Amino acid sequence: MRIIGEIQHPTLKITIFKMGERTSVKFENERYEQTYKLGADERFSKAETIEQWMDALFLENVQRTFQQMHQAQMSAMSRFFPSESENLFEEII
Repeated sequence: MRIIGEIQHPTLKITIFKMGERTSVKFENERYEQTYKLGADERFSKAETIEQWMDALFLENVQRTFQQMHQAQMSAMSRFFPSESENLFEEII
C-alpha cells in the first residue's frame, strides 16, 4: 500500500492510498478514523478526482459519522464504567 496523496482540511487528516489497482481514502481526527474503499474504479485513479468527489455534503457526513462514533464510545464507556459520583456517599440506614 502506498500513499498517492493527501488532501488539506482544517480539522481532518485525509490520506489517499493505492494498493494494486484499488484506491482508498482515510479520514482521521484526533481520536477516530474512517476508511472508504473506492475499489479499482478508473474514475478514482487520481488524487485530484478524489478531492473533487469529496464535496461539502460528503465531508459533513464524515464529520457526523465521527460524532456518532464518539457518542457510541462514550455510551459504552458509561455502561461499562458507571459514574463514580453515584457512590460518593455511604448509604445511611
